[in-house]
Amino acid sequence: MGGQACILYGAAEFSRDSDFVVLADKRNLDLLQVALRELEADVIAVPPFELAYLEKGHAVHFRCRHPDVAGLRIDLMSVLRGADPFAALWNRRQTIRLETGAEQVPVLSLPDLVQAKKTQRDKDWPMIRRLLEADYVSHARPSRETILFWLRESRTPEILGRLCQRYADEAARMAASRQAVAAARSGDLDQVAAFLAQEEAEERRRDAEYWQPLRRELESLRHEAGR
Repeated sequence: MGGQACILYGAAEFSRDSDFVVLADKRNLDLLQVALRELEADVIAVPPFELAYLEKGHAVHFRCRHPDVAGLRIDLMSVLRGADPFAALWNRRQTIRLETGAEQVPVLSLPDLVQAKKTQRDKDWPMIRRLLEADYVSHARPSRETILFWLRESRTPEILGRLCQRYADEAARMAASRQAVAAARSGDLDQVAAFLAQEEAEERRRDAEYWQPLRRELESLRHEAGR
């Protein structure tokens, strides 16, 4: 669900870990525990690897010691801010075949990955932009659903301007709910950039607000562990 998924979608970034969104139920976590033991993966921070913490939205962090993956960090989550429950994410998943063989990797759908990247982290916002740009150039004949996705999520003023010219009807409808699209229809790219900055600031605020109670709980767990 993180940097590796971005690489598979063609918006490459150097990734030093692997992030996974997982189904949080006892049977699945028991199976996952078997895989983690094979990787010789140990929890490296709070919270502990328990169902209750995953259900609340915490990430559980591991470091692998098996020689084949020594030092690899693995982060597990089950709840993503602003995203649908796991079952819906799984139903919308995209399966990508690796170039090196027959392996197929299930990743978040592109819209779900974009939503997951709307965080406080500075590095995530350029990645959202690159994901949308890569998707835009890869479609010669986009579906209406794809066009609406681009109009709803694109963060490149020039691309928004082209979308408004090429898909005027869809842009007219989207303009009522997204100010950046309304500005792009008028050709004012400076105003588009200003509205995009406002969107980013609002999403960063929402992410900070979402994590406040979770961070307080982590601080409490750290305090208890240090006693």
